[in-house]
Order: sequence, then structure tokens, then C-alpha cells
Amino acid sequence: MKIVVVQGPNLNMLGVREQQIYGPMRLEQIHAQMKEVADQNGVEIEFFQSNLEGEIVDKIQECYGDAHGIIINPAAYTHTSIAIRDAISAVNIPTIEVHISNIHRREEFRQKNMIAPVCASSIVGFGPFGYHLAMVGMLQILNEIKAAQEAHAAQQQAQQANA
Repeated sequence: MKIVVVQGPNLNMLGVREQQIYGPMRLEQIHAQMKEVADQNGVEIEFFQSNLEGEIVDKIQECYGDAHGIIINPAAYTHTSIAIRDAISAVNIPTIEVHISNIHRREEFRQKNMIAPVCASSIVGFGPFGYHLAMVGMLQILNEIKAAQEAHAAQQQAQQANA
């Protein structure tokens, strides 16, 4: 199984920008923790960060047929990007949205979320720990999908054996 983590604009500046909102942890540290969880669970993980909307759309589209799950922090594009929303919808891969801060308690313009309606779940306001919660959630989703596929295959085998 493979999970792709997509990070949006300015997340490369974590640990430097607005520490009172986002904390002192750097993106590399968050990714190292996520990789640890992935390794412990035998899951491949890939990280991608871009400040450019089109590159994020391209990365999401590249996940089609290559990844089993996406964890995304679209950052500021959360509030404006129909293109990212459409890309997530198009690939039809389980996607969990993460936000370090609680976007619902911030400026009014940050409370509009274009991405959440096409995601399996959204995790907001837990700081960098939200990425760990997203990993646990994604592993659960992927295990449920795998179990359903196995049950379906067993049911088909049983039907063929009875035919």
C-alpha cells in the first residue's frame, strides 16, 4: 500500500512562520514522524510540497493508479481551489485533509472550505499531531477497504464453487 502526502503553499516554512499559530515544528520533522508510522505498518509513503496550485493538481492526478490514499494539507488553497477539489474528486482515492490550526476559529475567509466535501475526513486544530491522526485514520480506511475486497472475493469463490 502507498500513501501520498501532499503539502500546499507555505508549509515549507513551518517552524519559521507564525509559530504562535503553527508551532515550532518543521515540515521535515512532521514527515519523519509520518514515515515512522508508515514503516511500522509496512506502508510506502511519499511526500510532496508545492506552493503552486497546478503542481498540486498534477501530483494528485499522478496518484491515480499509483497510490491507495492521499493525505493533503492544501493550506491557503483550501479556501479557493476548485481545481484541487476537482482533482481529488476525479482520482476517487480515499483522501484525508489536515490543517494544523483550527480553520473554523480563524479569519472568516479561512472558514470556507472547498476541499472537505470531497474528502473522507478532515482533521483540524491538533497542530502537527493532526498528521499522526491522519495516518492512523488512513490506515484504518485502507484496512477496511482491503477487508471488504477480501470478503467480496471469498463470496465470489463460494458462489463459483456452488455453481
